[in-house]
Amino acid sequence: MELDFSFFFNSILLGIGLAMDAFSVSLANGLGEPNMKKRKACGVAGIFSAFQFAMPMIGWICVSTIAQYFKAFEKCIPWIALALLGYIGGKMLYEGIKNKDSDEDKPAASLSALLVQGIATSIDALSVGFTISDYGLVEALLACLLIGSVTFVICFAGVEIGKKAGTKLAGKAGILGGAILIFIGLEIFITSWF
Repeated sequence: MELDFSFFFNSILLGIGLAMDAFSVSLANGLGEPNMKKRKACGVAGIFSAFQFAMPMIGWICVSTIAQYFKAFEKCIPWIALALLGYIGGKMLYEGIKNKDSDEDKPAASLSALLVQGIATSIDALSVGFTISDYGLVEALLACLLIGSVTFVICFAGVEIGKKAGTKLAGKAGILGGAILIFIGLEIFITSWF
C-alpha cells in the first residue's frame, strides 16, 4: 500500500463516517452537562477517539490472525450496541424525567459510562479491519491514528455544541440526551439488517 493522497483522504473519510455515532453521543453528553469543563470535554473526546483507533486495529489484527472467530462475532455487534446504548440512554432518560425540575448540575456521564459509550459507538468499527486488511502494519496503524484523530475533533465539537444547547434546554437536556442515545442504538441495530 502506498501512502499517497488517496490513502489519507480515504482514512479521513472513514474516520468521519465512523465518528458520527460518537459525535451524537458526545452531543448528548454535552447536553446533559452544560457546565462541563474543557478538560473533561477533551477527556470525553479522547475516550471516543481511543476506541475508534483501537477497534479497527483490533479488527485488522483479527483478520490477520483469527478471522474465522471474528466472523461469528460480527452478527452480535448490532445487539451489543443496542443493549449498551439502550441501557445508558434509558438511565439518562429516567434520571432526566426524575430530576427535570431540579436545578442542580450533575455530571452527565461517569468514566464507566463513557467507557461503555465508547465501546458501544465503536464496536462496529471492528469490521473496518476487513476493509484495511491489505494494509501492512505501518499503514494500518497510520489509518487508525487518522480515524482516531478525526474522531477526537468531531467529538470535541459535539460536546461543545451540546453544552451550548444544554444551557438553553436546562432541565430537559438529560431527557433529550437519553432519547438520542436510545435512537442511536436503534439506528445501529436497524441499519445492520438492511
